[in-house]
Amino acid sequence: MSVARKIYSRASRKALNLFGDLLHFAGADKSTYQYARGSRIIVYHGICLDNPTRFNTLFITQKRFEEHLKAYKKHFNVVSLADYYAGRFSTDRFNICLTFDDGFANNYHYALPLLAKYKIPATFFVTAIGATKYDILWNDLLSIAGRLGPVKFEFDNELYYKSRYNKYIGADGVSLNDKLRKTGFDKKAGLINLLDILTGFREETTIKDYWQQMTAEQIRELAASPYASVGSHGYYHNDLCNISAGEAAQELTQSKYYLEKITGTEVNSIAFPYGSYNEEVAALSKTAGYEQLLATDFNSPQHHADPALRERLTINPFISTANQMYANIRGKYY
Repeated sequence: MSVARKIYSRASRKALNLFGDLLHFAGADKSTYQYARGSRIIVYHGICLDNPTRFNTLFITQKRFEEHLKAYKKHFNVVSLADYYAGRFSTDRFNICLTFDDGFANNYHYALPLLAKYKIPATFFVTAIGATKYDILWNDLLSIAGRLGPVKFEFDNELYYKSRYNKYIGADGVSLNDKLRKTGFDKKAGLINLLDILTGFREETTIKDYWQQMTAEQIRELAASPYASVGSHGYYHNDLCNISAGEAAQELTQSKYYLEKITGTEVNSIAFPYGSYNEEVAALSKTAGYEQLLATDFNSPQHHADPALRERLTINPFISTANQMYANIRGKYY
């Protein structure tokens, strides 16, 4: 895309979002909700108290999340994941299903109390990283290193330099994140061990909300809530398409067992890490006992016919609550 087109596209999105906000404040958006029909599964990740995009551009504040919940309560019919799959929908309101990925402890601390307050259900997709000696996902630590870490460091016999966008780039121009996404957990564990020392992030107690994973006890309490259910998000948060079929099958089975042992309930849903899946991963998931398979975007139009697969829309932290609600109905952003 040319620079001119990028500028035009950015300006166009800003104008459309401003128009959406004006409609909302003028009260002219009532018909949008009144006549909206259909359904959508929405994806959240982290909830924090302030500065949500400091390390992760998928976080929102607790205040903004509560705004979302108020809007859902007022304008939508919110259903559980089980009801979504069963097709138990309202015929006179747009139906919304809420999900959370990654298993952050902030979900337990900030999201769960608000869900209980507004009596809104959600499903939390959690990794099994707690079954290992690690308590942080590799990509979260790499993002933190982009802010707190050194200008350069050597890893796996290669030197990486921090770019102007706080990404670590190798001599070949490929980011460390992209390289590790294509590996299993062994190399990622090596990175965690290294960056744990180089960043000193554990000493920064004010940033725990940005990385800390739920403990087994928190997962257990979450699952016990009438407003929460628990699903799998993989074992190590590996991209299941980038590891061997045997490794993927093992992760799918082990993460299911881990969560079922903690919660005491059957875990029959999985949200693919990074939304990444293919025919083989979908088949392996079904074999492992998962009946609800959640991606972001489908790989093929044919997957709309698969009763197990569902698409989801990831929330956008950079737009207003009103514009997020409009996007939920449209199923896309400007």
